[in-house]
Amino acid sequence: MLLPQAASAQGISVLAVSHKSPFNCGKSFYANNWSPGHSPSGAIDWQNYGGDDINGETVRATASGTAYFNDAGSTSYGKWVEVRHSDGTSTRYAHLATMVRAAGGSMSVSQGTTIGTVGSTGGSTAPHLHYEQRTSTGAVDTSPTVDGVTVSLGEKKAITSTNTCGGNPYTPEEACGGGYTVIDSAALTGGRTYLLYNSGNGYNCVVTMKTTNLGSPSPVSAFLEPQGESRTTDSGSYGYYAGPVRRAASGQCVRWGGSVGTSSYTSPFEHCG
Repeated sequence: MLLPQAASAQGISVLAVSHKSPFNCGKSFYANNWSPGHSPSGAIDWQNYGGDDINGETVRATASGTAYFNDAGSTSYGKWVEVRHSDGTSTRYAHLATMVRAAGGSMSVSQGTTIGTVGSTGGSTAPHLHYEQRTSTGAVDTSPTVDGVTVSLGEKKAITSTNTCGGNPYTPEEACGGGYTVIDSAALTGGRTYLLYNSGNGYNCVVTMKTTNLGSPSPVSAFLEPQGESRTTDSGSYGYYAGPVRRAASGQCVRWGGSVGTSSYTSPFEHCG
């Protein structure tokens, strides 16, 4: 299969970001760094292991960053995602069957955030996940490390994922959307509620993130009340968070908060700028 070529291997830097497997917690698949003939050299093909068929598996970000969604059609990577990490490195996930954003879109991701599903789009002959770790120079790391296991050229190793085994895979910024920044938060038993603000449009946003019972629906809520106006609340049984609740509040004081189970927080009217 023909894939975009790697940058020169000269000037390779050490990857500073720690990566988990791109699959759900407890899932085991072969990481095949086959050589020669794989393009680009050093990329991993994640393949079936034991009786577990990889086709259709959820694909998760192996580290936090910003995800960019692409579609090369019936050639090359097919549907693919690049996640650019805080240290200038990046990862690529190719031949996806589906993506959580349309081609041309982007989103902030945490380690473990879902970005798509395994498929066989583009220049692929069977379902698998093509995965690359690239250094800040753009070169492919030919001995990538995932979940503490290094897979060098020519090696094929079964790796069990610890991705999403602990911690909420979503961030408040991801839940509220682009342009929002956390300006306050309050601890809850089993979670935390956050107040965010978008200086570009004058909107506040509240989201309550769970830290326990992740992935299992349980009572959680988030609310936002600009002073002198009605309160907007999102409540229900959710797996990861309640919200986002967004309201225009430029120049207004706001009351905000949320709950996880029986633990709740309500702020005074504040953040009046």
